[in-house]
Amino acid sequence: QVQLVESGGGLVQAGGSLRLSCAASGRTFSTYAMGWFRQAPGKEREFVAAISWSGGSTYYADSVKGRFTISRDNAKNTVYLQMNSLKPEDTAVYYCAASRYGSSWFRDKETRSTYDYWGQGTQVTVSS
Repeated sequence: QVQLVESGGGLVQAGGSLRLSCAASGRTFSTYAMGWFRQAPGKEREFVAAISWSGGSTYYADSVKGRFTISRDNAKNTVYLQMNSLKPEDTAVYYCAASRYGSSWFRDKETRSTYDYWGQGTQVTVSS
C-alpha cells in the first residue's frame, strides 16, 4: 500500500508559478506510474499530467501542455508538478495518484479508475 501526501498549493496571481509535490510512503515507489488530477468546484475530477515508472514518458492534458511539467525523483519517493503561467481556470484541488496498472497504463493513464491510490489533495487558487 502507498500513502500519498501533496503539498505546495496556495494562492497565486495569474501568470505566476507554483510547484506541487507529492511524497509517497513505502519502498516500492518506482513500481508505480504517477498522475496528477484536479477538481474544480462543481466539476468532475480531470486528468492533468502523468509520468511513467522511470520518468521516461510524460503526458499532459491539452489545457496545460506547455505550461505544466511533471517529474519524479524515485530516490526521494516524490513526484512534482511545476505549474507556470497559471490562469484563473487552473483553480482547483490538485490530487496525485499512483497506479500499478501495468503496461495498460499507457492506454488508460487519463482514466481515474486506472489509479489505485490517491492523496488528499492540495488547493491551488489563481486570482485574476
